[in-house]
Amino acid sequence: MSNDPLEIAPSVNVLGTRLEPCSHDPLTGFFRDAHCNTCASDTGSHTVCAIMTAEFLAYSKYVGNDLSTPRPEYGFAGLKPGDQWCLCAARFLQAADEGAAPRIRLASTHERALEIVPRDVLMDHATD
Repeated sequence: MSNDPLEIAPSVNVLGTRLEPCSHDPLTGFFRDAHCNTCASDTGSHTVCAIMTAEFLAYSKYVGNDLSTPRPEYGFAGLKPGDQWCLCAARFLQAADEGAAPRIRLASTHERALEIVPRDVLMDHATD
């Protein structure tokens, strides 16, 4: 890292290494930068890189967050099984508690997810 005081340190994942991209297609992340980056304005903590399943998408719709229906007015095509998406950490934990959580990519899950989701729960759902 340089001595430039304006240079921002790279984001870190739950493994303690550089945060890897979650998805470019569909473009995900609180900042729509393909990463599960976060900041104080991200009150939902969109920090868990999840691989969508039909079961999770149905669960999410059932609990009030329809991720599968296209919303063209927001430029959102809707998610389908196999898509990767930065989920809210609390929604992931809720789904895990109810047996409906999707698999996740640890290398693309921001370390701030650990403020909400216990490490062992993340590990239990990891693909990497």
